[in-house]
Amino acid sequence: MSLLALLVAAAAAAATAAEAPPPRLALPLQCSIGSDCWVQNWPDDDPGPGVRDWGCGARSYDGHDGTDFRIASLDRQRAGVAVLAPAAGIVLRLRDGEADRMLGEGEKAAPGRECGNGVAIDHGGGWQSQLCHMAQGSIAVRPGQRLDAGAPIGRVGLSGSTAFPHLHLTLRYQGRAVDPAAFGAAAGQCRAGRSLWAPASGVAYAEGAVIAAGFAPGPVSIGEVMARGSDVPAPGAEAAAIVAYALAIGLAPGDVVTMVLAGPDGAEIARNTLPPLARARAQQLVFAGARRPAAGWPLRLTARFTVTRAGREALRRDLALALRR
Repeated sequence: MSLLALLVAAAAAAATAAEAPPPRLALPLQCSIGSDCWVQNWPDDDPGPGVRDWGCGARSYDGHDGTDFRIASLDRQRAGVAVLAPAAGIVLRLRDGEADRMLGEGEKAAPGRECGNGVAIDHGGGWQSQLCHMAQGSIAVRPGQRLDAGAPIGRVGLSGSTAFPHLHLTLRYQGRAVDPAAFGAAAGQCRAGRSLWAPASGVAYAEGAVIAAGFAPGPVSIGEVMARGSDVPAPGAEAAAIVAYALAIGLAPGDVVTMVLAGPDGAEIARNTLPPLARARAQQLVFAGARRPAAGWPLRLTARFTVTRAGREALRRDLALALRR
């Protein structure tokens, strides 16, 4: 083939790749958004040292190039949550063998190992995805293997740079990371562009979420709630104390977080209102409780968790606890 013919063929191939439609992405976990998994972080849309997600909120961190899907608890992670191919493609490469462990505050993964155990998939037309933080020994695909959308490729783990159980997905076009929630949007545009997430994925912008809530027989720690989620053992009628708790994600500066414990008639037993948040919080635990009254606990208790943002109710979760004597 002549040099001219080679150049023409290369130009045609480049044009075809440029015109290739982007993939439509399925949810890359075996879960339901808003029920047992949530978007914790979006890609960072701020080109400088600041942080801005595609909704012009702060649900990201500086330089973050992917979407983080958080699952309910460490217990759920240990039970096994499947990681699925977000679109059809061919496995390019993978890494396994990295240990599962959550990093402590200020701790960093080894350079080049931030992704932990991961898989890269070529979707054709210049599109690739990278999935990170999978469980050690769980990857069940091999390089060169063809995958359908939704094919299982591993399980959610705690490998690499992770402080909570989640899956990180980066989508790249011609080697450059793009935000699949806002494809084609100009930098700084709020909630613009085109979503590459299939409607059935459930992936959409939300003003935070409550990922765990319940009642406990005493004060609870962030570690306990991260481990058990909403499955912290509930108190009985003879409990010396009862505490209502909630763990929320995606809170904004100025948010006012409140938990109220009340009786069956709505009369308040305890209230805990935190000072307005000085900065965005990736997660926030709040609880309110009381000691057992001399007459004993009523047979039914209720609780209400709220987040007030700019004078309006942005998040709310109502709880009820039935006690048996």
